Amino acid sequence: MRILVDADACPVIRIVEQAAKEKNIPVLLLCDTNHVLNSEYSEVKVIGAGSDAVDLALVNQCQKGDIVVTQDYGVAAMILGKGAYGIHQSGKWYTDHNIDQMLMERHLAKKARMGKGKHHLKGPAKRTEEDDLRFAESFERLILEAGEEFKV
Repeated sequence: MRILVDADACPVIRIVEQAAKEKNIPVLLLCDTNHVLNSEYSEVKVIGAGSDAVDLALVNQCQKGDIVVTQDYGVAAMILGKGAYGIHQSGKWYTDHNIDQMLMERHLAKKARMGKGKHHLKGPAKRTEEDDLRFAESFERLILEAGEEFKV
């Protein structure tokens, strides 16, 4: 098992690394050339800038049993198809049972934005300490579940 992180603007990298280090799980951070990342624990892989370049590299690197941290529902759908586990930075797990609905909601939200013309929608609320705690707890549970399923 490895942990792969779609690390472009990911607010939970340090939480992921801390949990992984405690359990001696390797971490791969993938980012594009527009982001500079350094880590004393994780391997950092810089992917050339380009639309979806990091997403495609992450999916290609992913293997059955890996845990992937991403906020991209499309990436989540692809890694689930490979037998990996997925988690959003909010702490919500991506599963075969919820991914179709999430993709549909994303599609409908995009259609609504396109129809708004010049009306700007608000972005996400500022991340709080509670958000980090919720993610950390959910991530710990996911590591345990993934580890139990792939014990030899």
